[in-house]
Amino acid sequence: MIMLKAVKVRLYPNQQQRIHLAKSFGCARWYWNYSLALTQKTYQDTGKGLSRGAIQGLLPQLKKEFEWLKEPYSQCLQVVALNLSNAFINFFEGRAKFPRFKSKHHKQSISYPQNVKILDGFIKFPKIKLVAAKISKLIEGTVKIVTISQAPSGKYYASILVDDGKDKPEVSSDGKCIGLDVGISDICVTSDGSKYNNPRWFKKHQKNLKRKQQKLARKEKGSNNRKKARFLAAKVYEKVSNCRLDFLHKLSRRIVNENQVIAVENLNVKGMVHNRSLALAISNVGWGMLNTMLKYKAEWSGKTYIEVDRFFPSSKTCNNCLYQIDKLSLDERVWDCPSCNTKHIDRDINAAQNIRDEALRLLALGRRATACGGTVSRGSGREKSTTELVPLNQESPRERVSNVGSVKRTNRMSEVLYPKD
Repeated sequence: MIMLKAVKVRLYPNQQQRIHLAKSFGCARWYWNYSLALTQKTYQDTGKGLSRGAIQGLLPQLKKEFEWLKEPYSQCLQVVALNLSNAFINFFEGRAKFPRFKSKHHKQSISYPQNVKILDGFIKFPKIKLVAAKISKLIEGTVKIVTISQAPSGKYYASILVDDGKDKPEVSSDGKCIGLDVGISDICVTSDGSKYNNPRWFKKHQKNLKRKQQKLARKEKGSNNRKKARFLAAKVYEKVSNCRLDFLHKLSRRIVNENQVIAVENLNVKGMVHNRSLALAISNVGWGMLNTMLKYKAEWSGKTYIEVDRFFPSSKTCNNCLYQIDKLSLDERVWDCPSCNTKHIDRDINAAQNIRDEALRLLALGRRATACGGTVSRGSGREKSTTELVPLNQESPRERVSNVGSVKRTNRMSEVLYPKD
């Protein structure tokens, strides 16, 4: 299986190139919104949506009606049809929400599927020619697609998807296994006792952001001063995001380099942010981003990444005798096991050790083993723990969706377009 990697570089277009990119962003955004609205109307009238070929077939007539659609590179608009089709597929298979209309006030992007060349300090695009770029690492392999994006702060970036021609390394589980328990005060606690403090980047820039937002609120809507103030506020948000990404990249790389098997919890972050008291802290710590980085970096390195079920009681289970207590509030950081009298000085380390042991159990029994449901019982001793294995020939969620067919797709589309009162 081939391995695709993406490299993100900073672009420095001149004034003429910026004008062309602004027009291209607008055309791609208009074509997306037009196609999405037409797809919804077609479904309401006929009960069926539009395929990718039907959406692309609209372009010749639209270019005759709206001549400004001819300004961007032609294949940039064809990629819009592909992305919209993939967005509907992801929605029908339950991986994403219903596609939304794009706004000119948020991040803008267009994609070039071919005819892009990477040069020394420049990237050559169709129509806009050479664009100055800051390429900090050597890009080797075949360029598959290049996406130009403009952040709300006004900066331009290019994401280069490259096929380096190398196959993915075989995954091995022979080596050190580590369990990770994530938190807010400590973003990550490992089973061997290491703790990584949460830098709280948002809190460090909160006063500066408050001043920028207050200045933005005082500006008159539609004025140039308001536009300048919006860019200043966006730069603070971008600074926080870049600091978080830098920290998580370094942390994930260190964990992957030092261990062969990485075990984490499959947390329901979207559900946890419904807690108003912890929503801001959970959103800024980046648990899901850390797990994503650990997963793909482990795949690149031939390491094993395994997720333990979110309902596994890692904090309430004694790592020594597997006795499970009934209740354990968040403010109880130390607790004693009533079965073996073990004093757990740090509940996070105990949870990380339980996650590590559960991952080793799943590896020993097979990846399709589950510890949530069935006849699982984690009581006062290890001998009471039984496991119900999922049959290997059982349908996967993707297969179940495909077997349901058009009925499933029609129901999901109807729920969005015709919500119940």
